[in-house]
Amino acid sequence: MEIINKYSKFVPYLYFLAVIAYWFTDVNQRSGLTAYPILLFGIPFLFQIFKPNRKLNFTLGITFVCLSSYMIVAYLSDVFNIVNLSEQTKQVMVYGGIFVIANFVMALWMIRNSLDKSF
Repeated sequence: MEIINKYSKFVPYLYFLAVIAYWFTDVNQRSGLTAYPILLFGIPFLFQIFKPNRKLNFTLGITFVCLSSYMIVAYLSDVFNIVNLSEQTKQVMVYGGIFVIANFVMALWMIRNSLDKSF
């Protein structure tokens, strides 16, 4: 249990790094060289893993809570405006909903880590 508590604070950063890696891979397959600036988004998360900084952690958390809140509002407006849903659209909306909720939870987790005294 002690090992889980020790490494659980890195879960949000690893999650966002995985999202950035997936985003880079997807754009790189379609666009090629123009996808490499996407990797710059991973620098703050890598920095937090190797050399934690409470202020950067709090800033990242607040930023992603705001972005996730906007994504939740956009997702809900998309859900309520669609009348005819095909099977593929339902599947995309389920995955999109999971992604939006996971982003929000991870952002809150980062804020909790920044407020934790033992970070």
